[in-house]
Amino acid sequence: QVTLEESGGGFVQAGDSLTLFCAASGRNMNTYTMGWFRQAPGKAREFVAATEWVRGRTRYADSVDGRFTISRDDAENTVSLKMNNLKPEDTAIYYCAADKSAIAIMGGPNWNYWGRGTQVTVSS
Repeated sequence: QVTLEESGGGFVQAGDSLTLFCAASGRNMNTYTMGWFRQAPGKAREFVAATEWVRGRTRYADSVDGRFTISRDDAENTVSLKMNNLKPEDTAIYYCAADKSAIAIMGGPNWNYWGRGTQVTVSS
């Protein structure tokens, strides 16, 4: 069983930076692909970023590429999302996710484990 807990959300101004953290618990967490998704009010949940263990690949949504950075610390079982130059359209609940599938890095919606989410609000 895997549990994920997000932290670090908050209220910021456009152009600010914020870092989200996800604490993972479970066996062999270093073998999971870890990712971040977000859901804005009235919209479907969307992929943000993912980091893979096996090949060390990372992947980002076009909307955040160049502004967000995903990192993992397998010794601490944590994954972070550094968000720079935040925009009002980044406002959403951000969810941490984990999956062992070889295709999870592609950013599809069907991940096995999800956290409860943390709110990020960006004011213009």
